[in-house]
Amino acid sequence: MASVMPRRGRQGRESERLRLDPFVIAGSDASPRDQRDLMERPFFSLSKAKRVAPILYEAGGQSVEIRGLAEHGMATIWDADVLIWAASQIVEAENGGLRTSRFLRFTPYQLLTAVGRATGAREYRLLKASFARLQSTVIRTTIRNDEHWRRHQFSWINEWEERTTRDGRVEGMECVLPDWFYRGVIDRSLVLTIDPAYFRLTGGIERWLYRVARKHAGHQPQGWLFEIPHLHEKSGSLARVSDFAFDLRRIAARQSLPGYRLAIRHEGRRNLLHIRPLNLPTVPVDDGVDGHGISGAGTIGTSGASLSGFQAHEPQLSLWPETRNRAPNLESNLESNFLMLGRPDVDRGAGAADRPHDPHAYGLSPMPGDGP
Repeated sequence: MASVMPRRGRQGRESERLRLDPFVIAGSDASPRDQRDLMERPFFSLSKAKRVAPILYEAGGQSVEIRGLAEHGMATIWDADVLIWAASQIVEAENGGLRTSRFLRFTPYQLLTAVGRATGAREYRLLKASFARLQSTVIRTTIRNDEHWRRHQFSWINEWEERTTRDGRVEGMECVLPDWFYRGVIDRSLVLTIDPAYFRLTGGIERWLYRVARKHAGHQPQGWLFEIPHLHEKSGSLARVSDFAFDLRRIAARQSLPGYRLAIRHEGRRNLLHIRPLNLPTVPVDDGVDGHGISGAGTIGTSGASLSGFQAHEPQLSLWPETRNRAPNLESNLESNFLMLGRPDVDRGAGAADRPHDPHAYGLSPMPGDGP
């Protein structure tokens, strides 16, 4: 097998891969998990059309600034599937006592099948375009900064590269994740399981809204209530508030979010979206990451797509000299296990912080099928 050796990056800087131990992905069946900070703030474009207009968002004393280069545009919420997949693999490995790293080695086939996509040449080209947008998008944020540091700037992927066979067939990829994202994944209190059906959602607002629902409403019986203008600001959408509200009404009419029921409420001149979970679990699910999705659904496959040349024809570990990941990362596991897990949210969105959690207190009627 021919391989591309790590080399110096832009401006002569040495590749991070020369000083990071690789985390070699051995499988693709990890339950999907998402990073909490990414679920509740506007980190991604919600449109497949190229977006170069920046996102500027500030709430609760924390700011987010997202900018995309004109050549590629800003990373989209579909591109975020790469980060969800990476987070899922890291948490699964950590739960199994393996040492992980920001430096990932994997096959395109592993990633594509895990997020429910086909594995043909077109999908692989789209995947490379996603990596280009993720690398060229610049994030500046004060989220999770300690008292000595005010702002953190990074890209979703620091660097990435293909690895090929002698005949030029791409069978492996490498990428380096930013430290900000990686630290937010190995901290178990900052990760939530998501329903595998998320990957089948086709609309940008629809995908974003599921992540908001999972983060805020979670499995609380009374759910969560949002003012629609607040949701619009929270989304970073370029649409007018009226068009955004129309999209929310259409999603509520379809009831397409897996595990949640939506209802548009009216309180005087205020329009509200009420999100409530369905099929509440009988055991806690946010007290640590336990390897199960929230709906019990199995991992999504390839939707019947036939295998392509982008599938590794041998075990993926044969693409690199290493044959195993390093020994269990016991010190990291101990540190993570002492964190407070599953702390419930305390805010309810703009204009709702002082309101009771019971929908009857809003003068609203329960949704059909809800209990008293």
